Amino acid sequence: MFVRDQLVEIGRLNWKKVDTSDGVTIGELQGADVETENWQVTHVHIGLNDKTLKELGLRKPYLGRVLICLPVDTIRAVNEIITLKKTLSELKINKECKEFSVK
Repeated sequence: MFVRDQLVEIGRLNWKKVDTSDGVTIGELQGADVETENWQVTHVHIGLNDKTLKELGLRKPYLGRVLICLPVDTIRAVNEIITLKKTLSELKINKECKEFSVK
């Protein structure tokens, strides 16, 4: 169950599956951005699966993985999986969604 003010160690969230609001599994959480001035998590990094890469029109690198960076207010709930507030279609047009590759 998601508890709004519950503290969670960031390592426990890594590798959790991430689903859109329309039930599509897009990948797994693989990190986060922390604003060190106030020590708040601002964005999460999601490693995309092959199906989602194709849907978003992104190319899989020869080595590594494509990650997208989403603001934390995109997250609806954290349970056994992480559920986003947006559908896959909305992620396609999301201007805050940044892509980068990890090797």
